[in-house]
Amino acid sequence: MAVSNSGRYLSTDSKKVDEPFKVEEAETVNVPPPPTEKLLVLGGNGFVGLHICKEALDHGLAVASLSRSGRSSIQDSWASNVSWHQGNLLSPGSWEDALDGVTAVISCVGGFGSNSYMYKINGTANINAIRAASDKGVKRFVYISAADFGLANYLLQGYYEGKKAAEAELLIKFPYGGVILRPGFIYGTRRVGSVKLPLGVIGSPLEMVLQRTRPLNQLPLIGPLFTPPVNVTSVAKVAVRAATDPVFPPGIVDVYGIQRYSQKKY
Repeated sequence: MAVSNSGRYLSTDSKKVDEPFKVEEAETVNVPPPPTEKLLVLGGNGFVGLHICKEALDHGLAVASLSRSGRSSIQDSWASNVSWHQGNLLSPGSWEDALDGVTAVISCVGGFGSNSYMYKINGTANINAIRAASDKGVKRFVYISAADFGLANYLLQGYYEGKKAAEAELLIKFPYGGVILRPGFIYGTRRVGSVKLPLGVIGSPLEMVLQRTRPLNQLPLIGPLFTPPVNVTSVAKVAVRAATDPVFPPGIVDVYGIQRYSQKKY
């Protein structure tokens, strides 16, 4: 045996061959890359908003929700992956920090009441959100509006006037990244406290029937009453796609468009 300058022992026997060093490979862990897109869902703890939050998480997005009540009472495990913010869109300064780092916004904000109240919730609140998102440099904004039901609009004047005002503002502020979804009746399992209401028992059969009577939708005055219901899962899928797919066309998507896009993969 001989000793080298480096201190290693070298074999001087020609019949022996130095064994190679054994190097144990480190265990590799497949860690998904951090999300590059962050979605803010306005009204994310409501019926439609919760489905949108879950759909977005399933697509690997970072998801935040903003509502007046803050965190949802839902106990499902996925809800812990949502960043819950509390704020009021009608109170400037109480919620704008929720837009930090956000690349897209989906608004499910709406409500019923007196005409003045409905205009503020459906119109003013969403207009405030649209303007703030535009100022923050948000790329895309999706607004869950409502189908036009013709004569029924007069019974809920403040509701529809507020929706139209918000739609007009969105098309101005987000001409290339603004999408308006106009579903009619949205069905699915709705939670009211600890009770689950299976609205699909009514909505699903109606959707199947009314989507086959589409020509009736063009009848004067009563035509819009034949607008088919749509599943809340379909609305959530299309909303998330519209908020994240850069080639999704801006503009208005009616209930038939929602049904069509929900069946396409991306």
